[in-house]
Amino acid sequence: MLNKFLIPGRRSKDEGEKPFWISFADLMTALMVMFLLVMSVALLSITDEVSEVDSSRAQREQEREQEIDQLLEKIEQAAKKHPGIVVDKNRKVIDFGERARFETGSSTLSNEQAQYLSEFVSEMLMIAQDTLGSTWLKHIVVEGYADQRGDYLLNLNLSLQRSQRVLCALLAPPPAQTYMLTADEKELVRDYFLVGGYSFNSAKKSLEESRRIELRLEFFGLDEAHPALNDIPRGNFGTCRI
Repeated sequence: MLNKFLIPGRRSKDEGEKPFWISFADLMTALMVMFLLVMSVALLSITDEVSEVDSSRAQREQEREQEIDQLLEKIEQAAKKHPGIVVDKNRKVIDFGERARFETGSSTLSNEQAQYLSEFVSEMLMIAQDTLGSTWLKHIVVEGYADQRGDYLLNLNLSLQRSQRVLCALLAPPPAQTYMLTADEKELVRDYFLVGGYSFNSAKKSLEESRRIELRLEFFGLDEAHPALNDIPRGNFGTCRI
C-alpha cells in the first residue's frame, strides 16, 4: 500500500530534475533571425529618410528654378520699356544690341548710350532689391566683345575696356550725361556688378553686332550662403582712367 503512494512521487521528482536546454545551433539561428529583422527595419528607415531628403531637395530646386524664371520675366518686362534691349532667358543674358554698340577699335560710349544704360540699370537694381532678386540674384557680369579682326590679345584688352566703360557710365558718368544713378544705386552697382572681357569668343554674324556688351546674370545655388557686404568700403567711386 505504501509503495502505491511512493511510486508516483518518485516519478514526479525524476521529471522535475531533467533540465530543458535549447541547442546551441537553435540559439544562434534565433539570434540571427532577430539580427536580420532589426537590420531590415533600420535599412528601411534610412532608405525612407534618404528618399524624403532627395524628394524635398528636388522640390526646392524646382521652386528655385521657377522663382528665377519669374525674376527673369520681371527683367524682361522692364526691358520692353527700352527698345533695343533683349533678354535671353535661356542664356540668362541681357543684350543691348545697337543701344550699346562700339565703333571699330573704340571703347567709348556716347552720352546717349551711357544715359540709356543708366536708366535701364536703375530699373534692374529695383528688381534686384525685391524679394526674388535679393534671394537669388548673385552677380551681374558686364561682358564686352570685339569683332574677329585683329589679334587675340588686342581684342581681349579692347573687350575688357568696353566692359569697364559701362561701369564708368554707371559710377562716374561724364558731366554731359543727364541721367545719373543715385548714391545708393551706385553702391548696389558695386555690390552686384563684375567686369569681364571676352574678345571675339562669341562673335555675331556681322562685325558691327560683335562689337557689343552684354549683361550676364548669375544666381545663387540652393542653400548657397550670401556673402557679407558690410565690410566693403562705401563712397569714393573715383574717376574713370580708360
